[in-house]
Amino acid sequence: MGVQLARAGADVSFVARGPHLAAMREHGVRLQMDGEEVSARVRCTSDPRELGVQDYVIITLKAHSLPGVVESMQPLFGKHTAIITGTNGIPYWYFYQHGGQFAGTRLASVDPDGSQWSRLGPERAIGCVLYPAAEIAEPGVIKHVYGKKFPIGEPSGERTPRIQQFHEMMQAAGFDAPIRENIRDEIWLKLWGNLCFNPISALTHATLDIITSDPGTRALSRAMMIEGKQIAEQFGVHFRVDVEKRIDGAGAVGAHRTSMLVDLLHKRPMEIDPLLTVVQEMGRLVNAPTPTIDVVLALVKQREKMALQGD
Repeated sequence: MGVQLARAGADVSFVARGPHLAAMREHGVRLQMDGEEVSARVRCTSDPRELGVQDYVIITLKAHSLPGVVESMQPLFGKHTAIITGTNGIPYWYFYQHGGQFAGTRLASVDPDGSQWSRLGPERAIGCVLYPAAEIAEPGVIKHVYGKKFPIGEPSGERTPRIQQFHEMMQAAGFDAPIRENIRDEIWLKLWGNLCFNPISALTHATLDIITSDPGTRALSRAMMIEGKQIAEQFGVHFRVDVEKRIDGAGAVGAHRTSMLVDLLHKRPMEIDPLLTVVQEMGRLVNAPTPTIDVVLALVKQREKMALQGD
């Protein structure tokens, strides 16, 4: 995203660290896409204080890493700075301007110390769902795997000047960034798959094509998705596709490793809380049972624990 925005004329800066930062500083940020490689020379730093106040801050960290960087991000924020939340799962601002009895609810599984709500601010947030897949081929080199769609939306559903400007920037960069009146529907549509495919892949090491075609893992995916759907609908979410079509869509991606499986294989913490625990937490809010999710959640948490201990 950053490379294409920069090539379209946006003033882009990257916050990174380690070998990735060193490579970007030396060679620029390189993007492999559609059979060719392009690059962009942008400001790169490990210290946000060097960048100052920004118009937009795009967060693409793993969701469980966000609480640990909230304070270091503060120099990027001014009175009118918007935060584009491109993380997986349910974001910290989910119940901001939600309406109904749960308006303003803060979710402990994604914002355990409340710092995201208090220090990032729900009023700054613009929702964004990242459908494309990309991977780091080597330090400073990003390989685009598939997809160019980034639906965006205000928590209120309004078409504000700030979201209109961001939409135009994304379109100029070659992305499909439709403005949604209810971005929560899009958040759940992606989460619907991540909820089941990610932990099942971590537990079995199977790729999406196998998970969705094997009768056992397909049935398990379906059961988890039905539980998630029943919870989401109690919060007003509308699913524009049915369970079977969503599973088939994931299978069509092919022999793709989920991000959770990749993290497991590299012995990194997995995005368990923003993808599974939060659904369990939301289920408790409306007294909805989550028996299948509960079992898979317990298993994948133990799998992560063993991996991080060096099994």
